[in-house]
Amino acid sequence: MRPSRRDGFREFADARTGHLFRSACLLTSGDTHLAEDLVQETLGRMYLTWGRIARIGNPAAYAQTVLVRAFLTHQRRRSAGERPVAQFADLGPAVAGADPALRLTLLDALGRLSAQDRAVVVLRYWEDRSIEETAQAMNVSSAAVRTRAGRALTRLREHLGGSLPEFAAP
Repeated sequence: MRPSRRDGFREFADARTGHLFRSACLLTSGDTHLAEDLVQETLGRMYLTWGRIARIGNPAAYAQTVLVRAFLTHQRRRSAGERPVAQFADLGPAVAGADPALRLTLLDALGRLSAQDRAVVVLRYWEDRSIEETAQAMNVSSAAVRTRAGRALTRLREHLGGSLPEFAAP
């Protein structure tokens, strides 16, 4: 790779790694080691396609798609459902007035969802993607995304005791 392209990739990786890691932590329900592995795999795949960056159009969105697909592939290959986590990762800078117990409650509720449902929730509501963008990232139909999103929100409401509106930002 030529130096200018390499520098461009380094700038991209430096700028997006934190965001990718936070998304990966949400996808993995706080498993920071797996999240780091997924980010590393994502950046490795991005590096391989970086020469064709002009055709990608939006490298940040493409990186999120690669991350979600890497996560879903890992979940399909996973032989055991164990998640040895002593504590949840710090998912970003502390917000004034943030409630750590609330954060842990929400991460725990996310962790109880299936991998596909969790991916839909993260893409639709954390990444603020449209139904079509989420469907494309997950390689499923728009109807499947709508169904999974509804089902996932219902399960989240059950896990949170029906008090989901109180967790939403005003």
